[in-house]
Amino acid sequence: MLNLPRVNVLFMASEADPLIKVGGLGDVAGSLPRALRTVSSSSSIFPSGLDVRLVIPFHPSIRTDLYPSRLEAEFIVHRIDQDLQVRVFALEVDGLLIYLVGGKPIEQETGVYSADLETDSYKYVYFSLAALELARKLDWKPDILHANDWHTSPAIYALALNRPTDRFFTQTTSLLTIHNLPYLGAMTGPALEAFELPPTETTSLPAWAGHMALPLGLLTADRIVAVSPGYAKEIMTEEFGSGLHYFLRAHAKKVTGILNGLDTHKWDPATDKELTTIFSSTNLPDRVANKTFLQGELGLEVNPSIPIAAMVTRMDPQKGVDLAVDALRSMLLSLPTSAPTFQAIFLGTGNPVLEGMARRLEIDYPDRIRALITYNESLSRRIYAGADVLLMPSRYEPCGLSQMIAMHYGCVPIAHATGGLSDTIRDSADSGLNTGFLFKPATSTALEEAIQRAFTVYRHDPLTWQTMQVRGMKQDFSWDRSAMEYLKLYKSLLEHRMDHGKYV
Repeated sequence: MLNLPRVNVLFMASEADPLIKVGGLGDVAGSLPRALRTVSSSSSIFPSGLDVRLVIPFHPSIRTDLYPSRLEAEFIVHRIDQDLQVRVFALEVDGLLIYLVGGKPIEQETGVYSADLETDSYKYVYFSLAALELARKLDWKPDILHANDWHTSPAIYALALNRPTDRFFTQTTSLLTIHNLPYLGAMTGPALEAFELPPTETTSLPAWAGHMALPLGLLTADRIVAVSPGYAKEIMTEEFGSGLHYFLRAHAKKVTGILNGLDTHKWDPATDKELTTIFSSTNLPDRVANKTFLQGELGLEVNPSIPIAAMVTRMDPQKGVDLAVDALRSMLLSLPTSAPTFQAIFLGTGNPVLEGMARRLEIDYPDRIRALITYNESLSRRIYAGADVLLMPSRYEPCGLSQMIAMHYGCVPIAHATGGLSDTIRDSADSGLNTGFLFKPATSTALEEAIQRAFTVYRHDPLTWQTMQVRGMKQDFSWDRSAMEYLKLYKSLLEHRMDHGKYV
């Protein structure tokens, strides 16, 4: 039984909404720390409460006019060739204390991530060590260091190397969340050595991985979390393990899966000001006004009986954009003149080849397809609220957020049965439980069959379709659920922190 004073959690990430967001990690880092504080205050797991503090780099693109901060600390981080000055600023967002770590390696790049992997490596190794030193300067001892992906893995590794002899961090335990395993920090070797973090030897890691940030973090973290139970299983396989599957199998006891959550205050069709008509599961017929508005806004035929398939995504091979284009093209080519029609919308940017495929589909079928190659959150909200189905043919998907948003907005997902998509979408023989449509394998043919299956229900069984929509809207994807799982994991870590062992 734990009898602790207030538990300190240092939560590290490369990005966090609303300060700065590039992808899903920004959503997690912006929501989970706040949810941890909220849930812990009403939970008996930590009777004295949880002091969660978020630390991210002070990226030059963070709007200092919108988020004014105060200088909190100044100190030095040592690199072999020079000492680097660190300046840390602090601010609060919705009661959460956030530290912004500044310094030359961070300030020389305007974006969160650089196309130059070596530059990013020095930036994030520097950031990781600065975050640890910040805790020392504040005399605020973390009970738990919670890192995310390769960018903060050097902090996990540095903690493990120094913990046996560093009295300040002796009782600090560590947790590393994997959001996307293939991003290993492949170019971090020289940066790690420059900051006196030598590559590891004679361990269970493959020899090629001993100088990369994420594998070193996985090796030395006390616990590893994948962002869905399904992904936790998949990373143990050769197909999804990025060459680390044997290592992860050997360390399976310290790996678990916790599904990411959805900010249900930010994403709520009952209050969303971007919608033509707000609605909820209790007045679902009002949703149709958003559909007809969307059709008119995009210059499509305004007809609520025509099903709309949509894809709101980053244009990346992982997301299966090519599968969606090929499946829709095949359907359009095979449609008899008198057959019921459908409409499809693509929204997103990324890979130029995939952008071109979507544009070509619109050129070939201008009356049915729209390819909107842009980032537009306002439009994405109207698409979630107006489209009938959301396509998510991801080749792999650690967790996924779009399918949760879609269901919350009454848009039925059609997804490849992988990772977090399988964990969040129900598609079984018992139609009374279903919230969407899953398919395997990750091919355009299998996707096309799933779309046809969905459109058949949409056209011929409207009661079943509406029941599926309502069921999806009532799913609990809130961060409170995820935060409770993390609290239980934190408790387990603290109960066993006296068992810190040498990594193998």
